[in-house]
This record gives sequence, C-alpha cells and structure tokens, in this order.
Amino acid sequence: MADNKPSKDSNPNKPAKKGPPAMPMRGLAISILMMLVFLTVMHLFTNSSEKTSELEYTDFLTKIKDGRISKVNISNDGAGNHHVTGEQKDLNAEGSTQFRTEIILTEKLMDLLDENGVQVKIKRQKTMMLTVLANLLPILLIFVVIYFVFIRQMKNAGRGAMSFGKSRAKQLTQDKNKITFKEVAGVDEAKDELLEVVEFLKDPKQFQKLGGKMPKGVLLSGAPGTGKTLLAKAVAGEADVPFFTISGSDFVEMFVGIGASRVRDMFEQGKKNAPCIIFIDEIDAVGRSRFSGIGGGHDEREQTLNALLVEMDGFDSQEAIIIIAATNRPDVLDPALLRPGRFDRHVVVDLPTLDGREQILKIHSRNVRLSDQVDMKKSARGTPGFSGADLANLVNEAALLAARRGADFVEQEDMEESRDKVMWGRERRSHVLDTEEKKLTAYHEAGHALAMYYTPECEPIHKVTIIPRGRALGATMSLPEKDRYTQSKKRLEADLVSLMGGRAAEELIFNDITTGAHNDIERATMVARAMVCEYGMSPILGPQNLGSSNQPVFLGQGISGAHEHSEDTAQKIDQEVLRIITESYDTCMNILVGHKETLICLSELLIEREVLDFEDVESIIKTGLLPDAEPDSDSKPLAAKSDSDAQAPEIKSDEKSEEKAPSDNPA
Repeated sequence: MADNKPSKDSNPNKPAKKGPPAMPMRGLAISILMMLVFLTVMHLFTNSSEKTSELEYTDFLTKIKDGRISKVNISNDGAGNHHVTGEQKDLNAEGSTQFRTEIILTEKLMDLLDENGVQVKIKRQKTMMLTVLANLLPILLIFVVIYFVFIRQMKNAGRGAMSFGKSRAKQLTQDKNKITFKEVAGVDEAKDELLEVVEFLKDPKQFQKLGGKMPKGVLLSGAPGTGKTLLAKAVAGEADVPFFTISGSDFVEMFVGIGASRVRDMFEQGKKNAPCIIFIDEIDAVGRSRFSGIGGGHDEREQTLNALLVEMDGFDSQEAIIIIAATNRPDVLDPALLRPGRFDRHVVVDLPTLDGREQILKIHSRNVRLSDQVDMKKSARGTPGFSGADLANLVNEAALLAARRGADFVEQEDMEESRDKVMWGRERRSHVLDTEEKKLTAYHEAGHALAMYYTPECEPIHKVTIIPRGRALGATMSLPEKDRYTQSKKRLEADLVSLMGGRAAEELIFNDITTGAHNDIERATMVARAMVCEYGMSPILGPQNLGSSNQPVFLGQGISGAHEHSEDTAQKIDQEVLRIITESYDTCMNILVGHKETLICLSELLIEREVLDFEDVESIIKTGLLPDAEPDSDSKPLAAKSDSDAQAPEIKSDEKSEEKAPSDNPA
C-alpha cells in the first residue's frame, strides 16, 4: 500500500495530460464524419447528373448500322477488357443520351465504325498506380487540411484553441542585450533605485538580514523620451536573472478573456524561472482606472486589470517575481495598482539637468567624429527641456548636416543648426519674403531683442534671425545660463515684456499692427492667466488657486474646475489678466521709444545680414556698428541716423491677413 501512494502522487499531472487530447480526438471524429457525408453527397450528385445507360453489344452494332451512334470513346481497363462510352441519338426526343457497353476490339468493328461515320476516340491506358492516386489524392488533401487546422493547433494550445491565451512575453538574454547602466546618463536617482533591485536579486541575504523584503513592483513614470525603456534594458543587461519583456497592448485582443489568460500565463512563466524580472512597457494600456466618470468602463480591460492585480498581490502572489512597469501617464492608472504591495516604488524619470544633458550628449557622440571646437557644455545650455531622445536626435542631425556639406568632422555650427532644426524646424530658404514683409519681420524681431536686452531678468540673447524656420518667419532665441525650476514674479513679468516686443515695434515704426504677433499674444495671455489663477500673483485676488480652464478633461476630472468661482470673480480675473498684459506692453513700448534709433539700426543690419548673434546685437546697441566693421570718419554710425530717415512705409492690413507666428521667443 505504501508503494502505491507515491506512484499516484508522482504523476499529479497525468489526468491533465489525458484531458486535453479528448477534444482533438472528438474533433477528429466529427471532422471525418463530415468528410464522409461530403464525399457521399458529392458521389450521389455526380452519378445522378450523368444519364448513362448500359447497352448490349448486339444493340450497339445495330445502332451503328442505323446511324444512331455519333461518337464513341474506347478505353482499356488495364486487364485486357475494352469498353465504349459515347452518345446515341434519341428517337423519341431531340438530343442524345450517354451509353456504355463492353466490346471486343477487332478490325471488323473498327471498319464498321469508319463506314458509318462514327467519331472514334481511343483513350490511353491508365496504370494501376495512377488510378489509385487519382482516387486517394482528394482524400489525402482533406486529411492534410484537417491535420493543420485542428490537430496541430490543438497540440500548441495552452488553454483553449489556437493558443490565444498564451503570454507573448519575450525573454531577453545577455547575448542579445548589451546595454548596461554605464550607457545611461542624466537619470542618476532612477539608476540608483533600479540598481538596488538588481543587487537585491544578486544577493538577497544582504538585505534580508535585517528583515527586509524584496520589492514587488517598480513603476517608472516620466515624459516621453526620458529613458524609461532604456533603464529597463539596462536592468536586463545588469541582472543575472531571467528578464521577460512585454507591452501593455499585447494583453489586448479581439476575443473576450484573452487578456486575463495572458496575464496568468505570464506569471506562470515567471514562476518557473523565479527569481526573475518582468517588464511591462506602456502599462496604461491595461491599467487605466476603473472609476472613470465618462462613458462607463470596458469589461475586457477590467478583467485583464483584475487578473494583474490578483497576480501581483493576491492569495497566490509570487515573492520572487519583480514587476517593472513604464508609463508616461501615471495619472490615469488605477489606484489599486499603485498601492504598496503591488508597486512599492514609484520612480520619476525626469528631464535631464544641465550636467545630465552634457553627459547624454557625450554618450551619443562617442561614435561621431567631432571637431575639437565642439563645446558640449554650450550645446547643453542651449537645450533646456530636451529629453534624452531629443538629444540623441540632435547629435544625429548634426552628423547628417556635416555629412551633407562634405565635412570631415562635426563642427559647433552643425550642433547649433541641429538644435535650431529640432526646436523650430528647418530653414525655409525657398520661402522668399518680399521687401515689405522682410522689413516688417526684421523690426518685429529687433523689438524682441531690444526688450530682452534692456530687461535684466530675461535670459541672455543667443541669436536673432529673420530666416523662415518651421511656421515662424523669424525668431529671437535665448541661451539660458542655468536650469530654473521656479519662476519669480519679476521673471514672469520680464518674459511678458519680451513677448510684447514684436507688437510694440510694429506699432511704433509702422503705426499699424499685423497678425505676426499671434503666437506672442497667445503665450503672453497664458502666462498672465497662470499668474492670476494658479500662482496667486494678483494683488486684488490674492494668493488663491482659482482653477485653470485649460486643463484637459479626462476620467471625469476637470469638468467643474472652470465654474468653482463666481461670475464677479471671473470678471476680476479677466480684468487682472488684461492689466498685467497692458502694463507689460506699456513697459516694452517705453523701452523701444527710448531706443528707437537703436531699433532702426538693428533692424536694417538684420535685413542685411539675416542672422545676428549676441555679440553683433550688443555691438550694435553700444556702437551702432557690427564688431567686424571698421569705423569711417566720413560716415556716422547707423545709430545716429535721424528719425526721418528711419520711417518705414506702412503695411496694409490686407497684405498681412494670413495668420502667422513669426517670433518664437524661448525665454
């Protein structure tokens, strides 16, 4: 009795192995039965469609002599017997009928057929092999189709037919993934968090000696392009444990219940390879909140999410499986998914800092032939707000620009042009401006430059250009000295003054306004409304958050935010926004009126050169001449010209009816 028990327990999966084959056998029997019915019906229809009658040999000879046989087919069955099939004329009705008879093939019979004008056709003798193959080939083809459609698919099925419930998680190996933490820069805090997870898997006793437990999940959140997936690849390269990767969209399928089945199968794969790491990219595809206030829920997605919640922290949760997930929309994830016990750590992968951008540029330029004059520090300063993906694109564009002009090395000019191309678009040299349009754009950008220069709180000027780029006819670009994470009231007011420079210059010089300041006014209005409603910088309304109506409506949020204050408060908000913008415009106009001659000088040189850098702008403001210009005693500087010489012709409003955004002030 003791020997029999282990034999039963040693094969606990035996019933499971006998269960699934029952369905293929049953399906095979049904398929064979259907095939037999099909062949029987086809045979009956084929035989019924042929009206063939048996004819005696003597009658056959008589009908030949009477001229009732029109044509015959003589064939041999392979055993020495001959038979004839053909058509005979029907005397009772018009037309002919088929007949068949056995004959003795002789020369006399052939002569009789020839004399009566019977059309004779002799068929070649078929071998026994060809006859057998001709009869068996349709049956074999049907069996092959049944095998591939039913048997093979059912053998590969894990749970259900066609293996739809199988997980699509792919296991990465050390040979296929060479990325390590040395190739990741600018996200030091996230690297430390994930490096601790890797060390925990390598040496769990180091952390468990004080009673610590392995974290069950790590959620990577951040803006697109900040390196969330790259960090996961680095974890796969550093870890000595199996690493499975899957996308959140892989759980979505047209069949109901497939997503939940794939989640269970994925965790079973992880259980077999524990300890291991499972990386789910774009988890918001299946982890969206179930408590949306608009349009109800999605049952299939909720079933998938419920299965994921149970597998991560349920009655049968796995202790040796770590889940790493990435998303750029953590605000839409279900609260039950974010709680400790499922995702214990929330790691924010932020945009890189100044030093981080410099390190990222150096990593991506390791395989690029750079000139000794390339200053990565300067390039990093000019790319505030760039993500790791943006910086990689910048280096690649610089290499392509250098290769296009046939250079041996990438110069600093290529890096600058690549930065401008990524931020504002490529130069549109084919977009030729006429004289009046070019002059208007030059004064517009010169107004921005002077407003920025004479406002100390603004960022330093980097470049002023009237070359069309992207959607803009011109641009005044700044070069921040450092990254700023907070903005003071004075700095925001300075930004408003610089944004008003283009409109103020148009009104001052041409005594008219155009649609060219559309983008400036839009950005200025957004900044002023944020100062009043969000930052509490209005002395009349005080430090209170009045809500912003520009927030997107999602999951039932943000619908009532715009109506949380009274109509009287809304009127005061509009008045304060108008006051802030009007004061900024007046301040900018006073600056340009006080330096009108400098504005004219800067605009004329901008028309001539099309591009001016900071040294050029500063030299024109101080001396009225470019840095490389030689002063002439006979001619006075441009800045000393009289106002009468500086008046430009007015631009008609109908010539500027098309809405454009010529200035793009990144300050």
